[in-house]
Amino acid sequence: MTSDNSSPAGPRTGPTTPQEALELVRSRFGQPRNTDGSPAPLQVREFDLGYLVYATYPPRVTPVDADGRPLPAQPGGSSLVVAKDTGTVSTLPNYPPQQAIALYRRQQDRRKASEG
Repeated sequence: MTSDNSSPAGPRTGPTTPQEALELVRSRFGQPRNTDGSPAPLQVREFDLGYLVYATYPPRVTPVDADGRPLPAQPGGSSLVVAKDTGTVSTLPNYPPQQAIALYRRQQDRRKASEG
């Protein structure tokens, strides 16, 4: 999902600090929650193209089946990237930060290649 960054004055520029990126995300998206209902803290990792915003959750005991084998993790969750140049917000799977950033870079490379 990509947000609309148009305004009557023209396109907006992106955030210049991690705090601005976090404020932008908080203004547009709901607060992620832990399994007990408490708010999950949000982290911001700056990189060359933008700011990765993701929730951190406490470690959980891995559930196991009757034979003691680990069960797969529950699906869901996402991370967000706020582009530095435009402020566009993109969603990514809830991957570890370095993997999410690498995926975002690949997506941007493909987008640029398709634009010619």
